[in-house]
Parts: sequence; structure tokens; C-alpha cells
Amino acid sequence: MKKDHKLIQSWRWYGPSDTVSLQDIKQAGATHVVTALHHIPHGAVWPVEDIQERLTSIEAAGLRWEVVESVPVHESIKTNADDAHTYLANYNQTLKNLADCGIKTICYNFMPVLDWTRTQLDKEMIDGSKALYFDWIDLALFDMFILKRQDAKNDYSEAISEQAQHRFDSMNKAQLDQLSNVILMGIPDEGDIAIEDLQQSIEKYKSIGIDGLRENFKLFLTAISRVCEENNIKMTIHPDDPPYPILGLPRIASNLEDFKHIIHAVDKPFNGVCFCTGSLGAGKDNDILEIFKVVQHRVNFAHLRNVSKDAVGNFYEADHLDGDVDMYAIMKALIEENLRRDKPIPFRPDHGHQMLDDLSKTSNPGYSAIGRLRGLAELRGLELGIIGSD
Repeated sequence: MKKDHKLIQSWRWYGPSDTVSLQDIKQAGATHVVTALHHIPHGAVWPVEDIQERLTSIEAAGLRWEVVESVPVHESIKTNADDAHTYLANYNQTLKNLADCGIKTICYNFMPVLDWTRTQLDKEMIDGSKALYFDWIDLALFDMFILKRQDAKNDYSEAISEQAQHRFDSMNKAQLDQLSNVILMGIPDEGDIAIEDLQQSIEKYKSIGIDGLRENFKLFLTAISRVCEENNIKMTIHPDDPPYPILGLPRIASNLEDFKHIIHAVDKPFNGVCFCTGSLGAGKDNDILEIFKVVQHRVNFAHLRNVSKDAVGNFYEADHLDGDVDMYAIMKALIEENLRRDKPIPFRPDHGHQMLDDLSKTSNPGYSAIGRLRGLAELRGLELGIIGSD
């Protein structure tokens, strides 16, 4: 293997309000930054001036802005509402503005309402560090007794429903509020989801379903295709997190079948994938190496993290080289694909345990500094070990 063509080592940064600074990122060993303009409301155009200001601050720190994560897709686009055309026009203008500033790899998702879902943000590991956690009993509890979704009980096994009832009966208001706050948590600086808005959205998506969401996704890709092709923009859809339907909402980016459909929906080079090993790894039936082999020619960005699942499907985010994901096999496949490219594939250590000094600091969930520093160091070492062994 070539030894001068490594993956691009990136780090997610939430902008000036992030407690992890650009200097911290540089000290961690990353060379590139993944960020977004979270202060701009969903659906609004990102002005060139704002993009350039962020770009200038990153470059002044000796780093490069490699990937936008994310340019959110407005709910009106996902539901193909009457005003979808307005938000599609705005999205195209934002893409054009980003390309004019030299930023041409765009991450996004097509998950209804919720960008990601966990039920606990501070599950304590055996070493005392803390991780993000997803528990089906807590989700069922929220769904049946807090959200009070009609027929929610039908979506869970009898055992899960019974345990959710027992757990609900044992919890006080503060504990129930804490669970709701975690599940309804939005992307930092973008605002949380109101339970009333979630209830209304669930009603909308009942009539849309998986087939309707897939059709609306195709309409979205078709609407942005000209701008992407004219400006050499690479779109990268993030997998559903977690990768299965929850709260009655459809999912279209969860498994091998979904990603085959995504690639063929608009079969053009701009239509790419963000390969997230953690999101896909949480699916108990997902063979993520098999998924990678199907989509590898369209992987424009990678999130590398690990998960550990139990028999029920509950999972916590494990250390980057532990857990259920065979990170050696994934890294080897990424390197092999990377060697076919003119431009290296960017990756970032996705999430990380809260540990050491960060246990006493406030940080965005999953995005404390030291856990990701450890993850980046381990992933860089794994990459160099694989490259050097050939």
C-alpha cells in the first residue's frame, strides 16, 4: 500500500461556543475540522459572509474546514409540504455559497424530526468513564407513558412493555423529566424538540410511511442535483441513529437494503454516503463490512466509533477499538478504497467517553475532548499499522 496517502484526520467542532477549542483540536492531532453554522435556523440560507468568517477562524488556527456537518434538511422537504420548494431553493443557495468558499463535502441526514436518539448520556463504564446509552425499556416508557402515542404498545414485545410499566411506576417526576429531556435533545445550538411538535410530526408521518419518505428523498436529491454537479459537491447521507424505526417514525437509511435504494434513487456521483460505523453497528442484523462493500465507491466521509449491544438490542458506545464493530476490518477496507481515490477520504473519531478531567467539565454529549483524543490516537495508530504492514 502507498504510505503517503492517508485518510484525512478530522474533528467535529461546534463553533465558537464549543467548550473544545480549535487549539485543543490541533493538539489532539487532527488536521481538519468538521463543522456547521448551527446558529442559522433550519431552512435559512447560509450567507457567504458567515461561511467565510467561520472558514477564516479555522484557517487562522492552522486547520482546514473539510466537511460541513450538517446542512439540515428542513422538515417541509422531508414531508414534501406545500412550502417545500422554498426550502429547496434555500438549500441550493447554501450549497452554492459553500462551494464558492471551497467547501464541497456536505453531510446531512433524512431522519424525521429527531437527528439522533439516546436514553441516557452518562452511563458509567467499568473504568469510571461515561458513555451514551440506548435502552429499549426507557424508550418504550417514554413512548407509552410520556409521549402517549396511540397504539405505541404494539411496537414492543410483551416483556419490554411490562418492564416499561414497572419502571414507570417506580420513577418520580424529576426522573421522567430527565428521560424526556434526553430523548428530545437536539443538536447543540439548534434547540431541542418540543413534545407537542413531535406528536404532530408523528401524525404527519403516519400517512407518509417508508415509501413516501423514500419518494420525498428522491425529490430532494433530484432538486439539488444540478447545483451539486455544476459545483462538484459531494453529498453524504448519515445513517439513521439508531438504525430502526422508533416512536412510529419511518426510517430509510438503516440497513443494506436502504443503502442500495439510496444509491440507486438518483444514481449519480454526487449522491454519496457518510459511513458511520456506530450508527450502523447498532443494528443487530447489520453486517457493516458488507454494507461498506456495497457503498464504498460512494463513501465521501466516515464516522468511526464502536458500540456494544446486548441480546435485546440495547447498546452503549464503547471505546473505539472495542465493542461489536470490527474496526480493524473497517479501517483496512477504508484504506484500500482510499488508495483508489485522487482525494483522500475524511474521517473523524465519532463520539468518545467522558473521562479524566472532562468528567468535571460541561461538554456536548459524546463530544468531550479527551475521549475523542484517545479515539483519534487509536484510529491513527491502527491506520498506520495497517499501511505499514503491507
